[in-house]
Amino acid sequence: MKNLFDKLKMSLASVALGLFAIVGIMSLSGCEKEVLDVQEVFPFEVKVMPVPKEIGIGETVEMRFSIISKGNYASNNYSIRYFQNEGNGMLYYLAQKPYVPNDLYVLPEKEFRLYYTSESTFSQQFDVWIADSFGNEKQISFQFNNKKPGPIVIGPIR
Repeated sequence: MKNLFDKLKMSLASVALGLFAIVGIMSLSGCEKEVLDVQEVFPFEVKVMPVPKEIGIGETVEMRFSIISKGNYASNNYSIRYFQNEGNGMLYYLAQKPYVPNDLYVLPEKEFRLYYTSESTFSQQFDVWIADSFGNEKQISFQFNNKKPGPIVIGPIR
């Protein structure tokens, strides 16, 4: 009888050890996922260096932009478009053709310069929209007053 109790204790210990091993394996394998969550969408900010408040007809103003993202996703691209609300002028990137209002243009870099040339004798106002690949957009508004020419001073004629 004692032999039977010893065998029963051994069997119960083996079963308990087996159950413990199964529970341990199940709890460790529960952490694995077949698909990992990868964050692709990161918020971004647009910083612009200060620009003059006045511009004369035919003058060009340089605007320096920096896109600062909270993360980096290699497949994320940025694009730009603009809309002229008031006045007339041309907005362009380096020596390229002027942008057409409301057309979308891909930005090659996160730091870039745009140039605005005034074609108006009145104040001018336009909005620049920068968007990422996921539809997040930032709007930056620019307003220039017309630079009034100074008085023409004619010296004495000799």
